[in-house]
Amino acid sequence: MASAASLLPSPAVAPGAVAGLPAHYQAVRAQSVALVQPLLPEDTVVQPTLDVSPPKWHLAHTTWFWETFLLKQFLPGYAVFHPDYAFLFNSYYNSLGSRVNRADRGTLSRPPLADVYRYRAYVDEHMARLLAGLSELPLTATELVELGLHHEQQHQELLATDIKYILSTNPLAPAYIENFEYNKSFLPSLEASDFSSPGATARPAAWLPVPGGIYSIGHQAAGFSFDNELPVHEVLVAPFELQNRLVTNADYLQFIEAGGYQQFQFWLGEGWDLASREGWTAPLYWSKNAEGQWLRYGPTGLEPLKLAAPVSHISFYEADAYAQWAGARLPTEAEWETAARHFKATPQGGNWLESGYFDPQPLAADADPTQCHQLLGDCWEWTYSAYHPYPGYQRAAGALGEYNGKFMLNQLVLRGGSCATPESHIRVSYRNFFHADKRWQFTGLRLAR
Repeated sequence: MASAASLLPSPAVAPGAVAGLPAHYQAVRAQSVALVQPLLPEDTVVQPTLDVSPPKWHLAHTTWFWETFLLKQFLPGYAVFHPDYAFLFNSYYNSLGSRVNRADRGTLSRPPLADVYRYRAYVDEHMARLLAGLSELPLTATELVELGLHHEQQHQELLATDIKYILSTNPLAPAYIENFEYNKSFLPSLEASDFSSPGATARPAAWLPVPGGIYSIGHQAAGFSFDNELPVHEVLVAPFELQNRLVTNADYLQFIEAGGYQQFQFWLGEGWDLASREGWTAPLYWSKNAEGQWLRYGPTGLEPLKLAAPVSHISFYEADAYAQWAGARLPTEAEWETAARHFKATPQGGNWLESGYFDPQPLAADADPTQCHQLLGDCWEWTYSAYHPYPGYQRAAGALGEYNGKFMLNQLVLRGGSCATPESHIRVSYRNFFHADKRWQFTGLRLAR
C-alpha cells in the first residue's frame, strides 16, 4: 500500500459563519483525498457488493454535487468539467436526469483516477471563486454550502467503510494501515498501548436509570441539521435503564458460544431466515484460523479479536437477537436521544474518523461506572425505531427533497456516530438509517430495559 496523507482535524470555525466556510471547505475536501491515498489505483474501482461504491466514484460524486448544486447555479459563466460526468456520477436524484445504475458503478474503469483528481481540482478552483463572494449571494447559497460539506462528510464515512469491505474481500486480506507510525502521523499522542491486546477484557456493564417524562426530541441547537432531524416535537418516555457502555466483542462471543446463531427463539422471523440462508455464525469480518482462534479483519489486516472493543458490523437482526438472549432489549430512538441529553453527551473525546483508529476502541479501564460512555463515537447504535418522518415534517421541493424524505420507509434508525464519522459532522439529534440486514457499516448495540 502507498503511504497516506494525514487526516485533517475538525475545522475550528462553525460552518454557519460565512467567513469560515472557505477554510472549512478546503479541510473537508482534503480529508476525502487523504482517505483514499493509502490505496492503489486498482483498489479505487472495485465494487464487490451493491451497498459498496468504488472509492473513485465517491471522489467524483461528491465533486459532482458541488458542481451541480452550487457552481452551475451561482457562479456566472461556469462551464462543466465534462458533459458526461452528470450521467456517471449522479447518485439517486431522479429529478436531475438519468444515471449509471448503482450496481454498475464498479464497471467505470474510465475516467481514470487521475482524471477524477483533475475534476476535483477544477471544481475546487471554481468553488474558491464562489466562496470568495458568498456574502453577496442569496442565503440559499450559504445553506447549500453547509449541506455540501455535510454531504461530503457522509461520503467520507462511506469511504472508510467501503474501503474496508473492498480490501476484506481480497484473498490477500491487505491492510489499509500497514504500520503504527501511520496512525501517529495524524494522532501524535497515540501510544502503542492504546491498541488493546486481544486478551484485554472490559469491566462489567452497569445499568443507569433514565427518568421518565415528556421530552423534546429533534435538533434544538444553533447550526446545521438535516431536515429529518426536524421539527422538534414532544414525546412521552417511560422510565427506563440503559447500559453505561456498548456491548463488547467478549459479550457477543458469549452469545455465539451459547449457540445464539442456532436458536431461533431469540430471533425475529425475517432475521432467522436471513441468517440461516446466508450461513451467518458471527459478525461480519469475524473468522477462525486453523487453531480455532477468532480473528477479525481490521485496518491492519487480519487481527486477533480484541475482546474489550465494542462489537460492530452486526445487523439489526443480530443486535435484537443478542438483546433477547441477554434478557434485555434495544432502546427506541426517543429513549436514546433522551438518555444522550440526560447524560450530557458531547462529541469531544469520542473515537471519530480523525482519531486515526478506523476501528471501535475499548472503554478505558478507569472509566467512571456511574457515567454513560460511548454514546457518541465508536459504533452506530441500532434502535428499535422505524425511520419515519417526525410529526409535521415536510419534504423539500425539487432535487433536495430526494436527500432524505424518499427513504422514510422500511428502515431502522441508528444513533451516535462511529469511528468512521467525522467529529464535526455529528449531533445528538443526528438520525442515521439502514435496512435491518445491513452489516458493512460500524453498527453495534447498547442494551436497554
